[in-house]
Amino acid sequence: MKKFYKVLTTATLLAMAAMPMAASAHPASNTSVGKSWEAKEMKHENEQHENKKHENEQHEKEKHENEQHEKEKHDNYNEKREKEDKHDCDYPSYEEQSMLSTLGQITKITNDASGKNITVTGHRESAKGQDEITLAITKDTKIVNSKGKQVNLKDIMDGHQVVKAVYNANLTKSVPARGVASKIIVQDQNQQFTGIQGKVTDVKNGKFVVTGKNLYTAANETIVVHVTGKTQIVDRNGKKISQSDVKPGMEIKAFYGPQITRSLPAQSNASYIIVNTEDRPPVEQSFGTEGVITGTNGSQITVVGKGLDGRGQQQVVLNINKDTRIEDRNGNVLSKDVLKENVLVEATYGPAMTFSIPPMTNATKIVVKDTLVKAEGTVKKMDTDKKSSLIYLDVNSDNEVSNDVILNVTDQTKIVSQSGDSVQLTPGTKVVAYHSMIMTRSLPPISNAEVIITGQTR
Repeated sequence: MKKFYKVLTTATLLAMAAMPMAASAHPASNTSVGKSWEAKEMKHENEQHENKKHENEQHEKEKHENEQHEKEKHDNYNEKREKEDKHDCDYPSYEEQSMLSTLGQITKITNDASGKNITVTGHRESAKGQDEITLAITKDTKIVNSKGKQVNLKDIMDGHQVVKAVYNANLTKSVPARGVASKIIVQDQNQQFTGIQGKVTDVKNGKFVVTGKNLYTAANETIVVHVTGKTQIVDRNGKKISQSDVKPGMEIKAFYGPQITRSLPAQSNASYIIVNTEDRPPVEQSFGTEGVITGTNGSQITVVGKGLDGRGQQQVVLNINKDTRIEDRNGNVLSKDVLKENVLVEATYGPAMTFSIPPMTNATKIVVKDTLVKAEGTVKKMDTDKKSSLIYLDVNSDNEVSNDVILNVTDQTKIVSQSGDSVQLTPGTKVVAYHSMIMTRSLPPISNAEVIITGQTR
C-alpha cells in the first residue's frame, strides 16, 4: 500500500513538474509563428518595393530612350533641311526634276504694266531648255544663292553673276521664248563664266581661237578657248558633236572661265560650246494667224482666229507700217484702207511680241480673203453629226425669229474663247459669230461660220 502511494506520489510529482514546461511551451510556439509571418510579410513588401523600383527605373529608361530617339529624328530632319538649303542646286526637288533650266547671265530686267521680267542669256541644261529665255518674276519665284539666301536681282545683273534659271515647259513660241520663273539660283564662284559669239579663226592642239563679241558686254575680243574633258560641244539643237567637227570659219558661242589669263590673246578653259554647223544663217522665223479683224484704229488691227502652223496666236494686235505688205488672194497689192472690221485675213508677223494680252507685234504681210457678216447672240439649239454642226443662233438674244441665223460649223471654223479657256458650244452660250455673206433663202437662213468667239453662259 505504502509502495503504491509512493509510486502514485512520484507519478503525480512528475506530472506536476511537466505542466509548467507544457504551459510555458505553448506561448513560445505562438510567438515563433507570429515572427515567421511578420518576416514573410516584410519579405513580400520588400519584394513589391523592389519590383516597383525596377518598374520605375525601366519606365525612366524607356522615357529617356524615347526622348533621345525624338531628338535624333529632329536633329536628322534639321540636318537634312540644312543640306537641302545649302545644296539647292545639287539636289533638286521632284518637281524641279521635271522642269527646264538655263545657265547664264541676266542680260535684261524690265518692270512695267505687264509685271517684272528678266532675260537670261547662256545655254540650256537639257535638250528642251532654252539658250536664251525671257521669264516673268512672280511672288512665287525664289531668288537665292547656292546656300538658299535671298539675293537682289539687280545686284545679280550688275555683278555679272551666272544664274541657273528654273522654269516649266509651258513656253511661248516667240524668240526668245517666254515663260514663268520658278527659281533663280546664283551659282558659286567656281561655276561663273562669260561668253563670246564669233568665228573660229584657228583650230590647233585642242584649242579654238575665236574672234567676235562678248555676249554680255558687247566688247570686241579674241580668246583662245581650251577644250578639256569637261567641255560640252553641241550644235544649235543641243545635239552633241565631236571636237573634230569644229572647223575654221564656223560661228560658235563659247562659254569660258572663271580663270582667264592676262596674255594677248587671253586664254581660258571652255565649259560649253554651241556650234552653228549650217553654212547659211538661220532663217528668220515667222508666225501667222487666220481670222477676222475685230478692231482697227488706222495703224493697228486686232485679228482673232486660228494660229497657223501651231506657232501663231489666236488673238494678236498688229502694227501696220510702211514695211507691211497688203495684198488680195491673187497677190495684188492693196492699200491699208481695206483693213476694216469684219474682214477675213491671213496675217504674217515676226516672233518678237509684247507681253500684253493679246500680244502686239509688227505685221509683215496681210492677205485679204473675204468680208464677213457679224452676228451676236445666244446659241438656242444645236444639231451635230460627224462632219459638221448646225447651230441655231438667236441673234441679239431677242427671241425674234426674223433676224436669226443657222450657222454651219465645220472643221474649218475657227472657234476662240475670249477668256482663254477651253471652248465648248452648248445651248445658252453667248457668242459673236462671223459668217459668210452667202446664205440660203430659208427662214432662218443658213450660212457657213468662219469665226466664232465665245462669251459668257447664261
